[in-house]
Amino acid sequence: MKAYDVKKGNVIEHNGTVYQVRDIERSSPQGRGGNVKFRFTMYSVPGGTKFDLSAGAEDELKEVELSRRQATYSYKDGDAFVFLDDEDYTPYTLDADVVGDAAGYIIADLGGFYVQIIDDLPVGLQLPASVSLEVIETPPELKGGTATKRPKPAKLETGIEIMVPEYIGTGERVLVNTATGEFAGRAD
Repeated sequence: MKAYDVKKGNVIEHNGTVYQVRDIERSSPQGRGGNVKFRFTMYSVPGGTKFDLSAGAEDELKEVELSRRQATYSYKDGDAFVFLDDEDYTPYTLDADVVGDAAGYIIADLGGFYVQIIDDLPVGLQLPASVSLEVIETPPELKGGTATKRPKPAKLETGIEIMVPEYIGTGERVLVNTATGEFAGRAD
């Protein structure tokens, strides 16, 4: 495929390594006859090693076929995370280094994950947009604190810390945006 056809989330092969495209910058030089350049920020699959690639618009890149299967987190096996396919209950085991920072959003029986598969091997994990987690530790609300919007730190059940509004207390469930790691509202 041509460089100008590559979109975020595509998986391409470069120098024998498979990468997933996470960000694309397009630069078009001023003046006549300037060639459009693309700068791809990619992460190796598996492994998650960052790699930057610059390519001209007409440069040919080799796309790798990646399938995604919807799955639910089942259990932790040592350092590995085991997910079950929502359709046929196939277990997919992903090592802790593949899951990486996403581990802070994974709780028992949580669904909405997508396991990324290349050549029948699970190589990556895509998180749901937001997850509901319980606040296990946060300072108490200050009287009169509702007039100002001061955030306070809160430790969640998975061990991650986020900033929450002052009215959130210990024991409440909050929604966390998995892309930004920020508070996204109270959970029902």
